[in-house]
Amino acid sequence: MIFIAHRGNVRGPDPARENEPTYIDIALQAGFFAEVDVRVASTPDMFVLGHDIGEYDVDLSWFLERREKLFIHAKDLAAYTYFLSDSKNWNVFWHQKDAYTLTSSGYIWAYPGSELNSKCICVMPETASYSNDQLAVCAGICSDFVGTFCDKY
Repeated sequence: MIFIAHRGNVRGPDPARENEPTYIDIALQAGFFAEVDVRVASTPDMFVLGHDIGEYDVDLSWFLERREKLFIHAKDLAAYTYFLSDSKNWNVFWHQKDAYTLTSSGYIWAYPGSELNSKCICVMPETASYSNDQLAVCAGICSDFVGTFCDKY
């Protein structure tokens, strides 16, 4: 099972640090994957991390160094198009409040409360009422409490 730190959170939400590059790195160094919220900046090969607004500037090399461990949540069409068009096999997705969306790597990103199967990444299970058996079948879990879920599964 894949364990994904939602915006870098491992043991609970920390809004002041979410999507901060060093915070993401802490989660990656602990062995987790990380979901990051990304927009394209006005400068070529520059991007901005942040959920509601862009807060942290990063360059393309930042993504390249972490490519294998990131789930890139494109927050604008430019970011989505960039990562889908690039030949480096990024794991990118875009969604609003869809029950499901398909990531570019073939995972089904499942909105909280949606039915799950072995292809699904269960997002924020702490906000829904899933049984242990339902979660155990998933391909992965993306959570603010991913460390706790990792201990269980």
